[in-house]
Amino acid sequence: PCISYAPFVATLHPRMDVVIVRENEEDLYAGIEHRQTDEVYQCLKLITRPGCEKIVRHAFEYARQYGRRKVTCMVKDNIMKMTDGLFARVFEEIGAEYPDIQRERYIIDIGAARLATRPERFDVIVMPNLYGDILSDIAAEMTGSVGLAGSANIGEHGAMFEAIHGSAPDIAGQGIANPGGLLLAAVMMLVQLRQNDVAERIHNAWLRTLEDGIHTADIASANTRSKVGTAAFAEAVIARLGQQPTQLASVKYADVPAAAEPRRPLYVRRPAQHKTRVGIDIFVHAADIAPDDLAAQLQATDTEQLSLQLITNRGVKVWPQGHAETFCTDHWRCRFLAREGQDPLTLGHKVALLQRMADAGIDVIKTEHLFNFDGVAGYAQAQGQ
Repeated sequence: PCISYAPFVATLHPRMDVVIVRENEEDLYAGIEHRQTDEVYQCLKLITRPGCEKIVRHAFEYARQYGRRKVTCMVKDNIMKMTDGLFARVFEEIGAEYPDIQRERYIIDIGAARLATRPERFDVIVMPNLYGDILSDIAAEMTGSVGLAGSANIGEHGAMFEAIHGSAPDIAGQGIANPGGLLLAAVMMLVQLRQNDVAERIHNAWLRTLEDGIHTADIASANTRSKVGTAAFAEAVIARLGQQPTQLASVKYADVPAAAEPRRPLYVRRPAQHKTRVGIDIFVHAADIAPDDLAAQLQATDTEQLSLQLITNRGVKVWPQGHAETFCTDHWRCRFLAREGQDPLTLGHKVALLQRMADAGIDVIKTEHLFNFDGVAGYAQAQGQ
């Protein structure tokens, strides 16, 4: 949750009240990285249907539990049509099961821009991991300080709670960190444990402390009456236990119902689709070579089953009919597709092609097998196709 506490904490967005829900196990955060050539490094973006279903359903269930009216999805599915496209499709599928909650979808760039300028138009925002990691810190900082936001990591069998910010090693041991984020994370934990009355007392005492102008350095302003360190701020909250804020809205966790069991499981495994091999993308390390010359070498390795159809460099088509001004690195994606009438294509056919390339001295660094699933291509077209 990212909430403004104006006028006691200075912010450009006094009506901000946004909850960021992010997937936390996959996407680029899986950290699957490789160096493949002298010039090129790779990080794999893994998006799964179970991962999408779990986080999207949690976002809608959270909105229903806390009386939120709208859930917004932010992705980049205009470019990453398969990975972010899956997240967007799951959002629409699951959102349709919650007719009482409004849903909307943004491309991440314009969505982030509008969050930064008009956060009051958003309620709950659900995103894949990396986007959510970035925007959650931005949203927290917009309230006045990243030190004001707590976070919850919710799993199927357990939960962990922490401040949204990092460890701030630059101020370690100085006793000046804002404990608010960690305190509010503890409040979220207490609500999860159904100790709502305790959570309510702590949260309201914290709000009263802000109202009384007792602030840590990161939120100090003209409204500050006493700038204090971490321990003194905590003591001020303790002294106000049982008190209510007089201007900021008090919290009432007694009104929050226990999280209901979702109408459906968080995710449902679907029957396997019919998968057919249709080709292979072979990645090649080759420096100081023109696309046409590389294509000639590769075509010499064509087999009766597979033929070269396309070469890209950094995702941009450079053969056939590439543009001479396209800058190329030493990393080439070479797409071979099954010849017309070649059915079925087998793994052995692909191995035979790779053997011909090895015999020709071509430096193969990676392969991606191309499949259709129930007749639908399971791979993206290249830029320029």
